[in-house]
Amino acid sequence: MSVWDDLVGQDRVVEQLTAAAQAARAAVAAGRGAAPGPGGNASLMTHAWLFTGPPGAGQSTAARAFAAALQCTSPDVELGGVPGCGFCDGCHTVLSGSHADVKFVRSDGLSIGVGDMRDLVLRASSYPTGGRWSVILVDAAHRLTEAAANALLKGVEEPSPRTVWLLCAPSVQDVLPTIRSRCRLLVLRTPAAEAVADMLVRRDGVEPETARLAALAGQGDVERSRRLAVDEQSRARRLDVLRIPLEVADIGGCLAAAQRLVDTAKADAEALAETQDAKETDDLRAAYGAAEGSRAPRGMAGAVKELEKRQKSRATRTRRETLGVALLDLLGFYRDVLAVQLGSTGALANEDQRPALAKVAAAGSPENTLRRIEAVLACREALDRNVDPLLAVEAMTVALRAG
Repeated sequence: MSVWDDLVGQDRVVEQLTAAAQAARAAVAAGRGAAPGPGGNASLMTHAWLFTGPPGAGQSTAARAFAAALQCTSPDVELGGVPGCGFCDGCHTVLSGSHADVKFVRSDGLSIGVGDMRDLVLRASSYPTGGRWSVILVDAAHRLTEAAANALLKGVEEPSPRTVWLLCAPSVQDVLPTIRSRCRLLVLRTPAAEAVADMLVRRDGVEPETARLAALAGQGDVERSRRLAVDEQSRARRLDVLRIPLEVADIGGCLAAAQRLVDTAKADAEALAETQDAKETDDLRAAYGAAEGSRAPRGMAGAVKELEKRQKSRATRTRRETLGVALLDLLGFYRDVLAVQLGSTGALANEDQRPALAKVAAAGSPENTLRRIEAVLACREALDRNVDPLLAVEAMTVALRAG
C-alpha cells in the first residue's frame, strides 16, 4: 500500500505529485533546492503548493501523501519506483505525524493567528534536520487571519531552498492573491460515487450495497462516506436530519426540529471536550510539574487560561461543523426531491430515502423545492456571519414550511 492509495479518483493529481516528488529527489541528489515561484513545469520541484477542491475531496490527504513522498527513503525509488512507498521510515513517520521535518498546522479554533504563523516562518528559514526537506502543511489556509496571511506571505516570498509550503483551502479565492500567485495550484475534483464505494469495499471491508449507499449519501466526501458506512451513530444522525422535511408541517414542528439540530451539535462539542479537554489539562499540569491539589507553579495560570480559550474556540468550531454536515444532508435531500420532480432516472444521493423523497416531491412544485434549497443555503451563510445558531436554524426550518 502506497501513500497515494487514499486519494480516491484523483489520478491526475497523483501523477503531478509523483513527478514533483521524483524531481525533488533528483534535486536533493544534485545538492539543489526547490525552484522558487509557482513552477508550472511538473518536472520541477517548487517551494509552495496550494491544494484546493470541494469538501471531502482530499486536499489534506493529498498534501500529507506528498509530504510523505518527499521524505520517502525507499531504495526502490532509486530503481525507478514511485516515491511514497508507505512502508519506509520516512513515509511511516510522516503519516503518523512524528517526522521531525514535517510540521502539520490545523487550528482547533476558528482561525490561525499571526503568532503561530510567525513561529512557522521562523522555522521555515532553517534547513531540515534529516537532510531532505522541511515541510510545513497548513491544513486550513483559509482560516488565516489577515495578519497571519501577511506573515505567511513573507515565508513564501523568501523561501529556504529546502523548505516546502503545502497549503490547503476550499478554493483559490480563499487565499490572498499575493500568496496564491507564488504557489503551484492543484485542484482536486469530486470523486465518483463508484470510486468511493470501491475504496470502502477494498479498504474497510464494507458490504458492496452498504458501500454504494454510503458513497452516494456522502456526496463526494470520502471521509463522510466512510463514517456513514462504518459508524452506526453517523447513520442515525443523518436519518434524524432527513426526517426534518417531513416534520415542518407546522410552526411547532419547525421549532422542534431546529432545537434538535442545535442540541445535537452542542452534544457533539461536549463529547469532544470530554475526551480531549481533560487530557490536555492534565498534560499541561504535568508539563509544569504541578501535583494534584498543590499550588499552581509560576506561569501556569496564564497557560491554563490560553488552553481554555483554545478549547472554547474548538467547541464553537465543532458545533458549526456538525451543523454544516446536517445542512449538506438537507441540501442533498432537496436536490433529490427536485430531481424526482423533474423526472430524473439517475441514481440519487439518498437512494435509501426514495419513499420520503417521493412524498415531499408530490406535495410541492419544483419552484417550492428551489426556495427550500435557497433557505438552506441562507442558513449556511448566516452561520458563517456568526448569527446565533438557533436563530439561523429556526429561520431555515420555518422557511422550509413556508415553501
